[in-house]
Amino acid sequence: MTLKYLITGATGGLGAGVLSYLAANVPASEYAAASSREENRKQFEDRGIAFRVASYDNPETLETAFEGVENLFFVSTNTFDIEKRRKQHENFVIAAKKMNVKHASHQIPHTTIPANMEATDMVYISRIRWIHFRLQGSCPTRPSDDGGNDETVSQAPTVIIHPASLTPARADINFTSIREGLYTDAFPVFMGWYPNTSTVYLPSDGPIAFTLRSELGDANARLMIHGGHDREIVLLTAQQTITFSEIVDLINETTGREVRFELLSPEEFVRLKAADDEGGKPEGFFQALLSWYEGISKGETCTIDPLMAEVLDRQPVPPREAIRAFLTENRDYEWHQNYVNRG
Repeated sequence: MTLKYLITGATGGLGAGVLSYLAANVPASEYAAASSREENRKQFEDRGIAFRVASYDNPETLETAFEGVENLFFVSTNTFDIEKRRKQHENFVIAAKKMNVKHASHQIPHTTIPANMEATDMVYISRIRWIHFRLQGSCPTRPSDDGGNDETVSQAPTVIIHPASLTPARADINFTSIREGLYTDAFPVFMGWYPNTSTVYLPSDGPIAFTLRSELGDANARLMIHGGHDREIVLLTAQQTITFSEIVDLINETTGREVRFELLSPEEFVRLKAADDEGGKPEGFFQALLSWYEGISKGETCTIDPLMAEVLDRQPVPPREAIRAFLTENRDYEWHQNYVNRG
């Protein structure tokens, strides 16, 4: 039996968003959800969604899950064991090729990191998961296909630092590798803000192309359905950026607070946050973020790309507007991954 779309990572935020779009726009017979755990079957089948077990650590389950699949949406897991992730990608690619999958959409999530992450993960967090492109301090808009010089962006090396992200090409599988803006929804964890925060302390500031997770779900689904971008690396972002200091101003403007913003040295930042983080995150978490914050100051998170607007057929919600909406709905807006014990 041929299955047009299989969505892995369907229990995660992004995978669930992709699946929701398919459920609203594609016949149920054409798609299925996949998860590593059999116990998740009921929640999907109760909604009339076919389910397959697909564990990246178990090649046999991947082969069974990928049987008859034409288009595969692959979300990398959030493990911080680099060797484990490399092996998972290898298992995925080998199974996809063996089962003759026609096209794989490979999405590396750029959301948040586990609150109990240790410092040994620093290289991984700063060079694989977080940063889309290294642009040597510039902040260009990637031009659309109808003209313009894309040389600056195309030379950005950080996109290809993780060897596993290129294994579909080496295995001769048709693929689209998708990079995304950081989730706007998660702004509290990126800046260490809690409803009781009086001063936001950070080691740097700079523009970030924050992008709503719900819109990324829709955009990923549309990209997969529409096809194209074969053997390409693409970038999905909102069309505007915002800085941390501007977010603090927005918090004050929207909620009536008087939160201050203060830049610290990297050493002071780690010491202060590790000693008094409301979410209980350890020193290693903040130590690991230093190279990421350094990247922000160098313009590594400010690239915007017109593709998302083209795919959605409308402008994505700007980060300023999205954050204002979150705070208007709930002035004490929180993000669960800002806390060690909330996942």
